[in-house]
Amino acid sequence: MSERETKVVGYFAYLSPTQVVCSDEDACVVSGSIKVMEKYLAEIDPFGASKATVKKTRFGEIRKGLQLGAAYAFDKESYARFYPLAVAAGMPVATAGFEEQSLQGGRFFTVRLAVS
Repeated sequence: MSERETKVVGYFAYLSPTQVVCSDEDACVVSGSIKVMEKYLAEIDPFGASKATVKKTRFGEIRKGLQLGAAYAFDKESYARFYPLAVAAGMPVATAGFEEQSLQGGRFFTVRLAVS
């Protein structure tokens, strides 16, 4: 396994093995830190936030998920880690416009691989 595959990109949360915390676009939320993920969880479900498990996610795990058809909603910090790794791996990813998105009330940049 390459060093790139093991790089930590951010954190994701789940309530059960089949119930991952997603954005409103059905994309797995990836945050830049545990504290930020806890904040997102408290906003989504203030009473259930403490029931979620927060774990690190690595580039290789995200890449495999994308190849299997999953989508990921990155915050600014986690996308800053993911983007250069994806570019180096030859993945077709775009630069994110977090500033414009925040003006419209958004905070995530969603990535999914196009099916050809």
